[in-house]
Amino acid sequence: MHLRQLFLSHVAQTSPSPLMLDIERSEGLYLYDREGKAYLDLIAGISVSSLGHRHPAVVEAIKTQADRYLHTLVYGEFVLDPQVQLAELLCASLPASLNSVYFVNSGTEAVEGAMKLAKRYTGRAEIISAHRAYHGSTQGAASLMSPTEFTQAFHPLLPGISHIHFNNEGDLELITEKTAAVVIETVGAESGVTVPQNDYLQKLRARCTQVGALLLLDEIQVGFGRTGSLFAFEQYGIVPDVLLLAKAMGGGMPIGAFVADRKVMQSLSYNPILGHITTFGGHPVSCAAALANLKVMLETPYIGQVKAKAEIFRENLKHPKIREIRSAGLLMAVDLGSFEQVMKTIRYCLDHGVLSDWFLFNTESIRIAPPLTIGEAEIIQACKVILQSLDQA
Repeated sequence: MHLRQLFLSHVAQTSPSPLMLDIERSEGLYLYDREGKAYLDLIAGISVSSLGHRHPAVVEAIKTQADRYLHTLVYGEFVLDPQVQLAELLCASLPASLNSVYFVNSGTEAVEGAMKLAKRYTGRAEIISAHRAYHGSTQGAASLMSPTEFTQAFHPLLPGISHIHFNNEGDLELITEKTAAVVIETVGAESGVTVPQNDYLQKLRARCTQVGALLLLDEIQVGFGRTGSLFAFEQYGIVPDVLLLAKAMGGGMPIGAFVADRKVMQSLSYNPILGHITTFGGHPVSCAAALANLKVMLETPYIGQVKAKAEIFRENLKHPKIREIRSAGLLMAVDLGSFEQVMKTIRYCLDHGVLSDWFLFNTESIRIAPPLTIGEAEIIQACKVILQSLDQA
């Protein structure tokens, strides 16, 4: 039986029409199928492979750690060198109040853990999130989602969830002394790249402080250099109470984290003990990969080049069918006006060796979120194919 048939028969599907690329290997900016065709990756595994695929430093760290030890015991019991080094460097790269790291396996797990932390620390039950935001698909994280087109079939979900509109200052009054936490993206990703306006995040931070609610910033998509700074919140003059991380954190390996002040994080360790536990969170190999990934980001100029590279995209994506380009560094949404046009463009690009995608809550735009290592020549080539798709469609 052909591998594609086995894929459809035995690998659980998430949609009726998967892309079905049969990937044989990857290197740098490219994925290669079994016929050897190269695909320039404009989405980096949905903002994961920010240093490209199989960065040598990350691969070497994985190999070295695999020769030492793999899983040992559930997270938090043993002193494991890769975990400790990663936590130390991560905290050294963050404001002083973000000094305690809880490692998990993914972004949705970071959200789940942080929601529990907020309830435990504040003694409150209400969680507030923003409309048209995506924070994960497990039941707690999915409960934060509005609209409910992707979750209605699984209701009832978690109670006590309310919603505000991103950039709407009037909605900040909905955050009250009953609110345990506000979970919000620094930049709205799945809404099609929604950037904070008019000091919105500063006003949100002030409101949370005023009523004693924790501010949980979701940087699962925009963290680790995507927007032109190591963490996006650095550009907006605020510090969250809890920072949520994953995706690009591991350099291609599965890892996530939520980061808070130690006095907040300690509330998970008593009354009851083991308030939040995970078997594989902070896996030594993933932590070793993430440590190497972070070191490369801190020691190379890639993050500092992000905004200039985004501008090259803008300069080379000019076409009557492009209504608008929204961007936060190298997270970009190219608005084409209709889902039909988006799908035609994605399919044409795929046929011509360029991998792009759309957004969950914005079906009129294509997603551009390439590895930060992309060069000018590759940007121009990708834009050429996108423009050709718009001429053809």
